[in-house]
Amino acid sequence: MKIKNYYKKETDKNTEKQKIKALFKEYEESGDQEIREYLIEKHLYIAEILSKKYANRGIDYDDIYQIASIGLIFAVDRFKVDKGFEFSSFATPTIIGEIKKHFRDKGWTIRVPRRIQELSKKVNNSKVHLSQTLQRVPTVSDIAEYLEATEEEILEAMEASKVYAPQSLDITFDSSGDDKDINLADLIGEEDYYFDKVENSDFLIKTMKGLNDVEKQIIIERYFNKKTQVSIAKDLYISQMTVSRIEKRVLEKLKREAEKNTIV
Repeated sequence: MKIKNYYKKETDKNTEKQKIKALFKEYEESGDQEIREYLIEKHLYIAEILSKKYANRGIDYDDIYQIASIGLIFAVDRFKVDKGFEFSSFATPTIIGEIKKHFRDKGWTIRVPRRIQELSKKVNNSKVHLSQTLQRVPTVSDIAEYLEATEEEILEAMEASKVYAPQSLDITFDSSGDDKDINLADLIGEEDYYFDKVENSDFLIKTMKGLNDVEKQIIIERYFNKKTQVSIAKDLYISQMTVSRIEKRVLEKLKREAEKNTIV
């Protein structure tokens, strides 16, 4: 049955929404491929809208849109008019499910265990929740307590999440008052005076247990999350000078511990 003829026949009987439902019913009963193609094309806007919500997260928009379109096709094939749902309500979770599945399977640039991937998502969600609840940036210990995990597990998940969407070498950072911003490419390979011997992560985690929450947060934000002193100061409601003093004090402590343990 041609779509244009079907529409002409139904013009005086149904609204647009009713005509779409009638087409779904017809496709369900006959499997007519022309109707199927029309229904897919008619609802591609849903795939487009949902794709845009997941753009700029490490996977090209065109790839996301392609996966969303596949999800839409699944929804068209599975939709049952007699269930009483609107198609958009039925298709949305189907499409989102396919997009999220694609992100889980393809979004990590380095293969990371599923356990760490799942924990990384929980860590990101808990940051938002705890920031609103505590009215401050949550510390690693806050997140660990909230998720009933160890601080080592939280740090592992935070570190692993960096491979999810690699940063461009052209990305710039606040230069803390200087006129010229700093490119990430300018920092790669630069030796850090305080961390020239602190390269063993197990040692670092063990040593950080002796720091208080503020000291831990400053070190984690500076050297794990790559934040500037200015940004950290705003988050903690303290001055940049205070952040600088605490950072220097902690790094000197870590350096002494490294030398004491003769880590080369």
